[in-house]
Amino acid sequence: MSDVPNEAAPVGRRAEYAQTTRRAILDAARELFVRKGYFGTKVEEIARTARVAPATVYAVGGGKNGLLRTLVESGTTAEDIPAILALIESFTEPRELIRFIVRATRAKFEEWSDLMRQVAAAAPQEPKVREIQQIAHQSLRGGLALTADRLAAMGALRAGVDASRATDLLWIYLSNTAYFVRTDDLGWSLDESEAWLDETLPAVLLAHGGTPGSMCG
Repeated sequence: MSDVPNEAAPVGRRAEYAQTTRRAILDAARELFVRKGYFGTKVEEIARTARVAPATVYAVGGGKNGLLRTLVESGTTAEDIPAILALIESFTEPRELIRFIVRATRAKFEEWSDLMRQVAAAAPQEPKVREIQQIAHQSLRGGLALTADRLAAMGALRAGVDASRATDLLWIYLSNTAYFVRTDDLGWSLDESEAWLDETLPAVLLAHGGTPGSMCG
């Protein structure tokens, strides 16, 4: 019995080392992808930055493609995602729900735009990167579809706009591409973007622009 703790301790240390190594590799990959782009980043550079051997990068992360996929998937499975989805379904006032989804997508854009900008740049030339981009798109679109369904359930959507069309409209305004247009092409601050979305989306989606007393539910 006395031997068990001594045998278990090294296993715990090995697991902790493996987790630390994996985190260092992922952090190095994200830093280099953001700074140098997907094609400009070499596995050897990731290894050097993470202070591991290149073989370890392949073994732990599966090379550049595997690391990029893991990074993007970590955003779609983040701890706050279930709470965001639950909140979407809890709203009873349409404009409040729209303000919430605008704020939520802004926060995610702030957190991930540096990496997703490089994903968008590489995707046209690399099918595997396009697949990774689709993972992010599907996650965001799922949240927007839930928002649209909730607006439809409240009877808040304007005539001719069903939940499917509302999802498309939300995507047009809240996808990463839309944010890149506003911030990169037009030079809007995120504060300007958020204020504009808060005013524009109710007019686009809601009956009578979402004015009080114009909807039931």
